[in-house]
Amino acid sequence: MRYATREIRLASALVEAADTLVDGFEATRYLQRVSDRCVELLHARAAGVMLIDGGRSVSLAASSRHERVALDLLEAQHGGGPCLDSYGSGRPVPPVSIRVAHADARWPDFTERALGHDIVTTFAVPLRRRDHLLGALNVFAPTLPDTTPADDVTGELQVAQALADAAALGLQNRHTYAQYRTLSGQLQQALSSRVRIEQAKGMLAERWSVPADRAFRALRQYARRHRLPLDQVASTVIEGVEDGVELRREIDADADGPA
Repeated sequence: MRYATREIRLASALVEAADTLVDGFEATRYLQRVSDRCVELLHARAAGVMLIDGGRSVSLAASSRHERVALDLLEAQHGGGPCLDSYGSGRPVPPVSIRVAHADARWPDFTERALGHDIVTTFAVPLRRRDHLLGALNVFAPTLPDTTPADDVTGELQVAQALADAAALGLQNRHTYAQYRTLSGQLQQALSSRVRIEQAKGMLAERWSVPADRAFRALRQYARRHRLPLDQVASTVIEGVEDGVELRREIDADADGPA
């Protein structure tokens, strides 16, 4: 069975977009790669991604090809543009002639700057995961939309949307992964802390021949009196560098307490 080269490249790009659960992940570089694949697959001049939160741009990433042009055009959309329109509606913005849009006073700042960069056509698709919108992918093309067959236009939008959907899934998976790693680290730290406290409590109880709960109260009172984390005090006991006299005073002070 033979497959078109473009199909193979698209499949490869989608797999690459899914690969976010790696060490050293950087969102900007990741989105730059997605933009690069978009340029390659659609024969565009440049492309870029705008991450949006609450209707405001929070991050920009552009293709390495004509990166400055793409970044400039993304930045020019503060007053309106295809990215904000696509994000606002949750739907693609089909290919638009820059000259026509400029004549109609649609996105005036953006179209003025696009004309200065000799951009002829632009379109955008939302970066979304189900109902969760993250931003938009913007493509800057060198041909007019009415010079391209309708099927080709639809195909270009579908390719761009597939890449944008894969990127949104990759970013969401990365966010979930990072949350779980943080939670796992916190739980491991809490468990290790508890183990150290139990170990220190047992060492003091044996050393001073007192009940374990009394040794624990002494540890806790010492930590409070010196405004130190209980885990830190426990570590000094385990390592044999604690202030034994002070700790003994805490135990003696508790001698009349519950055994």
